[in-house]
Amino acid sequence: MTAGLTTAQLTEKHQPTLDQALATIRSRGYWSPYPEHPKAYGADGVPGSLGAEEGHAAFEALRGKRFELDQPGTDGWTATESSPYGLELGIEYPHADVDVLLAAQRAAMPAWRDAGPRARAAVCLEILARINARTHEFAHAVMHTSGQAFMMAFQAGGPHAQDRGLEAVAYAYAAQTEAAPPEAEWVKPQGKREPLELRKAFTTVPRGIGLVIGCNTFPTWNGFPGLFASLATGNAVLVKPHPRAVLPLALTVRIAREVLRDAGFAPDLVALAAERQDEGIAKTLAVRPEIRVIDYTGSTAFGDWLETNARQAQVFTEKAGVNTVVVDSTDDYKGMLSNLAFSLSLYSGQMCTTPQNLLVPREGIATDAGHKSYDEVVADLAGAVDKLLGDDARANALLGAIVNDQVSARIDAAAQLGEVALASRTVANPDFPGATVRTPVIVKLDGAKPDAEAAYLSECFGPVAFAVAVDSTEAAVGLLRRTVREKGAMTVGAYTTSPEAERLIEEACLEECAQLSLNLTGGVYVNQTAAFSDYHGSGGNPAANAVLCDSAFVAPRFRTVEVRRPVAPAAQA
Repeated sequence: MTAGLTTAQLTEKHQPTLDQALATIRSRGYWSPYPEHPKAYGADGVPGSLGAEEGHAAFEALRGKRFELDQPGTDGWTATESSPYGLELGIEYPHADVDVLLAAQRAAMPAWRDAGPRARAAVCLEILARINARTHEFAHAVMHTSGQAFMMAFQAGGPHAQDRGLEAVAYAYAAQTEAAPPEAEWVKPQGKREPLELRKAFTTVPRGIGLVIGCNTFPTWNGFPGLFASLATGNAVLVKPHPRAVLPLALTVRIAREVLRDAGFAPDLVALAAERQDEGIAKTLAVRPEIRVIDYTGSTAFGDWLETNARQAQVFTEKAGVNTVVVDSTDDYKGMLSNLAFSLSLYSGQMCTTPQNLLVPREGIATDAGHKSYDEVVADLAGAVDKLLGDDARANALLGAIVNDQVSARIDAAAQLGEVALASRTVANPDFPGATVRTPVIVKLDGAKPDAEAAYLSECFGPVAFAVAVDSTEAAVGLLRRTVREKGAMTVGAYTTSPEAERLIEEACLEECAQLSLNLTGGVYVNQTAAFSDYHGSGGNPAANAVLCDSAFVAPRFRTVEVRRPVAPAAQA
């Protein structure tokens, strides 16, 4: 887009994409306008996009330099990132005087509010289109801040994150346009007297400034929904990245500011709040009166603090949970093991959706390969993980790198909690010798022993799985209910050939409000969700108070203000 392109031109350009997004959130089918294969970008792919070499060169050009943003209130520079792969980043980001920055953001909002939902959606889609064109650059930025392997960083940090951003824009547009018509004529009959006549105008108005508190592991995938939901509903957005994952969101802010400026809006509608080491500015920002919406992904402790203390804001949180799989029976034993092995291994289990507890009846399960005892199920699963990760090149491509030392410590500590069915091993990465790469550990626990509860009823973030022996499927469902109710869960999985067991498990998830995946044995995994179709989280258990994405995720970000005027006598005549 060239500078000065009008919102009308942007609307014409992006309306087909918005229309398809609106249709898809209603049909819940598969759709994505953003290709997920790396070869789709470059000279012969997405117009204007960077190819693999160009994207890598763009990332390399950022290293060791200051990341200029030209935003008000800059009072210094800060660098806090360290690549989990051992690559030196050395990127400095502007540190802001938040009093100056927030004032500039508030000043930018009236024109953005007056632009209306359609124009705001068009600008948001232009931002996403420009981000999409630089997916290769974003992939390296995500990889070297989160520790994701390149292909996962490319897909989850690129097109899949962009899908989630577009999904939020679609929900935001639908919510605003369905709230009320822009204008209405109101005529109340008065019998023999002249009717009462009013002309009414309805305007969707933003709550205020939205604060996005980014996470280390999925800075774009978890950051885009809140950012675009708030922006599309008229709010300015202040992005506070995780100090170890600044670059992907800094790139996002830079692109957003460029688009806003080109479209004739104040770029300060989107700004970056990078913090100094151990500064902890999230708490300070969260209770500022200007902050009226907060999107947060991270620990339960800080999520709870936000919900308790940021009383002036609408707070959306995704926190910790204990994801559970009930193993009752299967008609595809090999497929079940393969699917679970992949789910446990992907990104070293550093996903909020990765299964942790596998509940298996101690008497074993029925399968198409005959009856399998608890010990056989666990041993066979360990073998499936070993087979999947036996080749170091493939292991590196699936596992990525351990994001921080705390995850490594949990892996080592888990081995002391019970009988180790599969020990974690260290995998060398020849391309990045400084990376810490670890395979999953599987620990056997007896669910009947009280001393095991402390392990399986606590989130152990990382490549740690507990195979919990239970007395029966009914006992497994009881433990599932308790786990979701007390600790929360982003995902629940189950394997069964029994209609009665399926009914019990489904009823438990409906009552405890947890998203359920049944009998996955192919190329869909419990820890993956698709935008426009799958809900990420439920908002109904302690793991999260919001859903990515539904109407409740966008509607609290705006209000509708009515202005009434009597119809002038001349107009009545």
